[in-house]
Amino acid sequence: MTITGRVLVLLALGIVPVVLQPDPVTPWAWALVVAVVVALDVALAPSLRDLEVTRSPVGSIRLGTGATSRLLVRNRGSRAVRLALRDAWQPTAGASGNRHDLRIAPGGGARAATPLLPRRRGDLRAAGVTLRVRGPLGLGVRQRTVDVPGSVRALPAFDSRKHLPSRLARLRELDGRSALRVRGQGTEFDSLREYVRGDDVRSIDWRASARTRNVVVRTWQPERDRRVVVVLDTSRTSAGRVDDVPRLDSAMDAALLLAALASRAGDRIDFLAGDRVVRRRLRTGGGTSVVHPLSEAMADLGPVIAEADWRTLAGGVQELGRRRALVVLLTPLEPASIEEGLLPVLPTLTRHHRVVVASVRDPALDALAADRSDVDAVYAAVAAEQTAARRRATADLLRALGADVLDTDAERLPPVLADHYLALKARGQL
Repeated sequence: MTITGRVLVLLALGIVPVVLQPDPVTPWAWALVVAVVVALDVALAPSLRDLEVTRSPVGSIRLGTGATSRLLVRNRGSRAVRLALRDAWQPTAGASGNRHDLRIAPGGGARAATPLLPRRRGDLRAAGVTLRVRGPLGLGVRQRTVDVPGSVRALPAFDSRKHLPSRLARLRELDGRSALRVRGQGTEFDSLREYVRGDDVRSIDWRASARTRNVVVRTWQPERDRRVVVVLDTSRTSAGRVDDVPRLDSAMDAALLLAALASRAGDRIDFLAGDRVVRRRLRTGGGTSVVHPLSEAMADLGPVIAEADWRTLAGGVQELGRRRALVVLLTPLEPASIEEGLLPVLPTLTRHHRVVVASVRDPALDALAADRSDVDAVYAAVAAEQTAARRRATADLLRALGADVLDTDAERLPPVLADHYLALKARGQL
């Protein structure tokens, strides 16, 4: 039970009887009268027990896109109800316009829609639905909060989706849906055609040429049904923010673009995420519907304040299969963690797989290194140059051990990783 502002106005009107009957008992008598009127008003208000509230499922949405939570309120009583409703969600669900005024006839129902705009990934839950009905005089209010379970699953934002059409066009050129055919060691045989000047003589099919009057060469297309293993580092270094976006979220965006492209190329995508332990493992059987299950697997992943145990993660990669694969390690290129954790186990991976280390680079380093405006800026520039030099030295160590290193800013990392994948595919190095 609560009261409204009308009660304060009614108490203020008690000045009139106090002036007319200036007695110490008069204010108390007036207050008692107001209390009795308010209690009677609350007693005459419709019962909240007669209201039934149900919620429609919201489902999954991409981070940054909106959804709607829909409630249905049914009046099981015999009186019409004028109702104030508040659909409460946890703050990061971004619920706006969640207060609704409803009028429900006896035996009828009314709907309330609350817009949601999640601000973080994962499962965001409803906190409860608060119902309020006023008495006939509008002095007292019956209030009740009911638990109406509801949740919305915010998947990682796939902002790099805009780069997918152009990469698919390049993929069609590579895999033979256009006129281009690529020859390379380890690529798959496609068809035979007549020899033209400039063709590699090693591609001549002498048996087929012997059965015709012309020289015939084999054409090739990039290999299909390869394995691509994406390893997402969720250790403490992934919690760093670049342009106010966590490195982990930027790495997820790159993983989604690579998975979408590789699945269209006919390759199989496996996914592994972890730090000291493996947090998530996903194996796909091929096909083009990879992005959604991968997004679901990454939705509730967050940085863990612990160092990455690369022996455990490398063991997880080996458990996915011994067949040669493209292993993409999405991890910050932090010299200390890389040199102590990844470098000792990297030879084990490069011995069996093609390894790519992809990292988000902070553009603020370049801005600091270029600023020479005053003494403090010079010291900051020196520190930035030293940090950049250590990153370059770490990248050189990784390359010396047989890994490819991609170190670029968050916006460019997804297309750069996709281009590198296409280049490897074109050269038949997967």
